[in-house]
Amino acid sequence: MTDPVLYQTPVPRVARIVLNRPDRRNAQDTDLLYALNDAFDRAAQDDDISVVVLAATGPHFSSGHDLRETDPIGALERHRTVGTWCGFGCAGAEGWMAREEEIYLGFCERWRNLPKPTIAEVQGKVITGGLMLVWPCDLIVAADDAEFQDNATLMGGNGVEYFAHPWELGMRKAKELLFTAEPITAQEAHRIGMVNRVVPRERLTEETMALAERIARQPLFGLKLAKKSVNAAQDAQGRAQAMQTAFALHQLVHSHYMQLHGTLVDPSFMERFNAGRDAQEAR
Repeated sequence: MTDPVLYQTPVPRVARIVLNRPDRRNAQDTDLLYALNDAFDRAAQDDDISVVVLAATGPHFSSGHDLRETDPIGALERHRTVGTWCGFGCAGAEGWMAREEEIYLGFCERWRNLPKPTIAEVQGKVITGGLMLVWPCDLIVAADDAEFQDNATLMGGNGVEYFAHPWELGMRKAKELLFTAEPITAQEAHRIGMVNRVVPRERLTEETMALAERIARQPLFGLKLAKKSVNAAQDAQGRAQAMQTAFALHQLVHSHYMQLHGTLVDPSFMERFNAGRDAQEAR
């Protein structure tokens, strides 16, 4: 089987982590997320690495959560947990909340607080759960064809589990993204400050690596402290508390639809999703 995540060191002091499920548009199943977390840990623990780049193979960065994963709870049994959460096999809402606390909110927080600068190298579509990979990164370099979208409201929900929308987009743009479920272009994301740089698609890796190399020349201790200082300022605004509230409401969504329909999200969305998937596979 192909490794879902690749780990590269193309230049001194820079690690490049690559999502490697192009056939699924880098959809995130449990195996990919644990492999990604292991790669981030490897880079964090290597004293010869100062900067970490997160990239992806294929035309799109990530289509989000893998809604075709057949046994997401059982998949957790193949992996050790990295946080303090437990109870993945519990009945009712408890087991599913434990899973999302571990591999969604929990992993995103760990990656956001990695003690080294991280850069997302983004092309194509970044849909819903894909935002949870780019938003924890410190910087985002986007190809000119990149688009960012959260379609959680189409599923009957309030947004992805890592609810960073107000800090990434500003209040009104966050509401527009959620209310309309329409994508934001790379150019618009740059205008509002969510993206640091927009570059031609053919130069995406080159430009990202040049930025990474420039940052890697700085003293690592200074980089760590600068990152910690900015993150502390954001947390002082109430980010962590607000995110926990949004996460709890996200779990309410799952419980609501399980009681009504026996599904985690609005079943009409799943019907449209499966129809679109079947049409794509027929082509």
